[in-house]
Amino acid sequence: MSTNHKTTQARPNQLPAGLHAWLLDCVPAPGCGICTANWHQLCTARDNGNITKAARHATEIRDHVSGVHQ
Repeated sequence: MSTNHKTTQARPNQLPAGLHAWLLDCVPAPGCGICTANWHQLCTARDNGNITKAARHATEIRDHVSGVHQ
């Protein structure tokens, strides 16, 4: 009986071009301090390459219309 061992790592999955733009697509509500704070945190996270954190802030901004943080 023989075993097959893989000696190289698999290539990382390539995400579609534009996915980050789609994930981070949002506009802060005018006059909302929470949206403004989330916008600044989103930009910082994006600039640091932390797309997961940036996407969470984008979700908070998009959720403004549901009354989550009014």
